[in-house]
Amino acid sequence: MRLGIIGLPQSGKTTLFNALTRGSQPTGTASGKIEIHTAVVDVPDPRVDRLSAMFKPKKTIYAKVTYADIAGLDGSAGKSGISGTLLNQLTQMDGLIHVVRCFEDENVPHLSGSVDPVRDIQVMDSEFILNDLIAVERKLERLADERKKGGGRDKATVDRDIALFQRFHQELSEEHPLRDVTISPEEEKTLAGFGFLSRKPLLLVLNLSEGQAAPAISYQHQHSRVVALQCKLEMDIAQLPSEEMQAFLQEYGIEEPSLHRMIRLSYDLLGLQSFFTVGPDECRAWTVRVGAAAPEAAGEIHTDLQKGFIRAEVVAYTDLMALGSMAEARSHGKLRLEGKEYIVKDGDILNIRFAI
Repeated sequence: MRLGIIGLPQSGKTTLFNALTRGSQPTGTASGKIEIHTAVVDVPDPRVDRLSAMFKPKKTIYAKVTYADIAGLDGSAGKSGISGTLLNQLTQMDGLIHVVRCFEDENVPHLSGSVDPVRDIQVMDSEFILNDLIAVERKLERLADERKKGGGRDKATVDRDIALFQRFHQELSEEHPLRDVTISPEEEKTLAGFGFLSRKPLLLVLNLSEGQAAPAISYQHQHSRVVALQCKLEMDIAQLPSEEMQAFLQEYGIEEPSLHRMIRLSYDLLGLQSFFTVGPDECRAWTVRVGAAAPEAAGEIHTDLQKGFIRAEVVAYTDLMALGSMAEARSHGKLRLEGKEYIVKDGDILNIRFAI
């Protein structure tokens, strides 16, 4: 899972990046240049810890998430769209985290001269919508040429694509993000090669000063969430040793580190879940989309397992913890064999049977 942290200059992007990754990138700079900082962090999951304690493997491996601190967006892309280098980085992301400045600080001037979260949200949304509109118009031109010249795909297929992109054009022209457009599974295949920015799941982070109340901001779009964080405070806490971190969290009334909350929200936003593999060599968490069948989950482990999939031995995490061992799970009928149609559930422990 790759998540891009975006926002206007001086919004707190790098501060949040440091809070999530326990990093120490310099904050408070606004060079206007395209800069990308990335870090891979473990997905905190107490279930992995308990499985590791039960099986005592040689290695314990958590699921991973990659955060990218992406600088270079300032709301001024205009009719030309977002630059190629920056656009390439953004399109590679599975989802976006938009940091919105809500704090006042006379030492950190706002690009627009005042703090206005609603305006800043609209600026970034408009930039992405305009960029997608440019891409859609170019695609419609190519489709019109294809239909006129013929000789390639059949006209019915081309006409279906034209109808889809015309629908996109209508929505974008009315300043609606493509996240709000319902897409059929067949249309999804057509869009596989496109990285439309306004289609990407979006987590809005309202960046507050210490003790500041979150403003009442309504963001009624599909595949979107809003969360308020005191990013500077979270960054300071993230730098502390674990034992001191817990004391500070309690002192400031923060239930858990921002990393935990953000990953949970991100999994939900992207429609992802975790399953596990266990054994004497390795206990490991894997990430797969909600609704995935067993062969797809097997493919996350290795493509050969998906190709040669026969059956999956499955036990639910809660059942295994309640019964205490695989042997007990088997004797109580909780360890079962499932076929290709089985839909993997969050917390499933899988052992794939396969033949190549």
